Amino acid sequence: MIESKDNEKLRLVRKLRERKHREREGLFATEGEDLLGAGLAAGAEPRFVLVAAGSGLDGDEVAPDLLASVSTLGSGTRAIAVWERPAPAAPAAPCVYLDSVGDPGNVGTIVRTAHALLDATVALGPGCADPYGPKASRASMGSLFARPPATVARVEATPEPRVALLAHGGGGLGELAGAATLCLGSERDGLRPAVVATCAATVSIPMRGGAESLNVAAAAAVACARMSEVRTDA
Repeated sequence: MIESKDNEKLRLVRKLRERKHREREGLFATEGEDLLGAGLAAGAEPRFVLVAAGSGLDGDEVAPDLLASVSTLGSGTRAIAVWERPAPAAPAAPCVYLDSVGDPGNVGTIVRTAHALLDATVALGPGCADPYGPKASRASMGSLFARPPATVARVEATPEPRVALLAHGGGGLGELAGAATLCLGSERDGLRPAVVATCAATVSIPMRGGAESLNVAAAAAVACARMSEVRTDA
C-alpha cells in the first residue's frame, strides 16, 4: 500500500493538475469511478489506477488521506486514473468549433453535448481551456474518451459550410440545415469577426422574458439539438 506523499505516482498526479505538465507528459488524470469506467468502456488503458485502501476497487491501494490530498475534489475520491491523452481525430462533419471558450466546465460540457446529440467532434481553436483538465474532464462525463477533441490553429481547418451562432442579430435556427460545422465563441465576447467571416450563415437563439443571452454551453445544447433534428429530417 502507498503510504508516502513522496511516492512517484502521487507526485505525477499532483503535477498533472497543471496544463503545462499535462501537455509535456502527454498524460492526464481523472477522478472517480464513473470516469474510470467510461475510459475503460471506450477501450482506453490507464497508465495506472490509484484507489483508496479498503474500497474494494482494483488498482494500487493508497492510504485514504493521501489519496484525498492529491484529489481536486473537496470531498476526495476513491479512484484516480492516469491516462495517455487520446490521439484526436481530424475534424469532420458534424463538427462543433470553439473559439476562445476559456471556462473548462463549459468546454467539457460542450464535448459531452456534441457527442450525445450529434456524435460530433469538438474542434478547439485558440484561447480554449484544456479539455483534459480536472474540471473539463469531469464535465465531459467520459465523452472525451469516446470523441477526443481536436485542436486546430484556425477555423479554416474545420469542414464547410460553417454556421456561426451569435447572441443577437443572426437568422433563424433553420439555417443550421446542411451545416457541417457549428461555430461558438467565448462566454463574454462571442465569436471574433474573423471567424464569422468564414461562415456561410449566422444564427441566433430567440430570447424570451428580457434575458440577455444564454451560457455558451446551454446555447450549444440548443443548437446541437436543432442540428440533430434537421440532419434527421434531411
